[in-house]
Amino acid sequence: MRKDTVLIIDFGSQYTQLIARRVRELRVFSVVKPYTITKAEAEKIKPKAIILSGGPHSVYQKGAPALKKEFLKLKVPVLGICYGMQILVQAKGGLVKESKKREYGHAKMQIDNHQDLFFSLPKEISSWMSHTDQIIELPGGFERFSHTANTKFASVGNSKKKLYGVQFHPEVIHTELGIQIISNFLFRISDCFANWQLEDFVSEQIKVIKKKVGKGNVICGLSGGVDSSTGAVLLQKAIGKKLKCIFVNNGLLQKGEVKRVLKVFKDNYKINLHYVNASGRFIKKLKGVIDPEKKRKIIGHEFIDIFEEEAKQFKNAKFLMQGTLYPDVIESISFFGGPTACIKSHHNVGGLPDKMKLKLIEPFRDLFKDEVRKIAQILDLPDTIVNRHPFPGPGLAVRILGEVNRERLKILRESDYILEKIIKQAGLYDHYWQIFAVLLPIRSVGVMGDKRTYENAVAIRAVTSLDGMTADWAKVPQDVLARISNAIINKVRGVNRVVFDISSKPPATIEWE
Repeated sequence: MRKDTVLIIDFGSQYTQLIARRVRELRVFSVVKPYTITKAEAEKIKPKAIILSGGPHSVYQKGAPALKKEFLKLKVPVLGICYGMQILVQAKGGLVKESKKREYGHAKMQIDNHQDLFFSLPKEISSWMSHTDQIIELPGGFERFSHTANTKFASVGNSKKKLYGVQFHPEVIHTELGIQIISNFLFRISDCFANWQLEDFVSEQIKVIKKKVGKGNVICGLSGGVDSSTGAVLLQKAIGKKLKCIFVNNGLLQKGEVKRVLKVFKDNYKINLHYVNASGRFIKKLKGVIDPEKKRKIIGHEFIDIFEEEAKQFKNAKFLMQGTLYPDVIESISFFGGPTACIKSHHNVGGLPDKMKLKLIEPFRDLFKDEVRKIAQILDLPDTIVNRHPFPGPGLAVRILGEVNRERLKILRESDYILEKIIKQAGLYDHYWQIFAVLLPIRSVGVMGDKRTYENAVAIRAVTSLDGMTADWAKVPQDVLARISNAIINKVRGVNRVVFDISSKPPATIEWE
């Protein structure tokens, strides 16, 4: 059976891979390429349709990424999203200018044409906008499909040539029925077949890994989280004894983590696992460091140093496997070295040294956490790993605001352990994407046993999310919060205040650093 491919051209959007993910959810294969791709390279892909991503530029700015008109000669349906719509309209002779009113967030959108993109949708939906420019004049053959109070052309199209553009973002969950709009483009307009699934990804990656590794061996940085654990099992299936897993105790792990990880992999898998206790080494390097970017880079460099040291003891080790995900990449650097902004350097992306002896293998680099969870289920990993909340690679170091030392680690580690225990007892653990404690860089006055105290404050962070790209703060029952606060203050020496974080992503990130 043929496998249709959708080519997604990246113009620097934070959401590019989210578009690819929505296409995959609809069981159509997708591939993301930079806007610098040539027509010849695009023709090799044999796309059934093309989607142009958004981006941070304005089409009229000097040096802004432009749409190569030869892409429009491939004679396949094209959908431009946000900036992608604007460059499509500009390429066809329309006019784009700066908008008098910036439109960001939810906007009620009225649909003017229920054919094609908006087939079977209601007259009005809530759309997610993020733009400062707007279309002033349409090219010949184009018509308006929808509008909002501030945007005359919220979507446009030339049905005859199957060229479409939307000013809003149908790929984000904030757009009502956004997945239906993408579905209409894939199936109603582009005649794609829905015959791709994550099982295909697993089998394809096994082939890719085998070919890439060849006669070499691979070091796997195993943390015990779902990403690295799933990657380790995937690589074992691909290369067997050519894999050596290294579990590094960096001193920044949660309480009981070392015993848990060693037990899971010794009891369930015949993986060559080597344990390295480097806690003192990491904590020494972090002494006096306050800046979160410096913390991440120090930790990233130290991990690589250890892996390269271990590689010397493993004959012909040429590769390092990491469980890097797309949100890690897009917050650290552009997926293709393009114009997206750096939000924070993840230790396994922006925190890597410029020169490495080991070549990287990152099978999940363009996937999201929930997709990796599904792959973990396909590979029969235990639920304790599959359903575990995300834990940052730099560990508790980025949940301690300010300097990291053994005393502050002990305070946070105990606080976080109490929090997770109570949440699990209340049957709420699976309700949240993440819930964890953060040690703040402040002290406040309190009173215990009729005596004045001046001690640390701990923040509780709880969020719900689908993929980690956006997140809402979660509403934890008040009685549960009261139990958590009371238990932490009573049992953890050095804490006299507990606060609750009620910010969403954006504008905040999920982790505090």
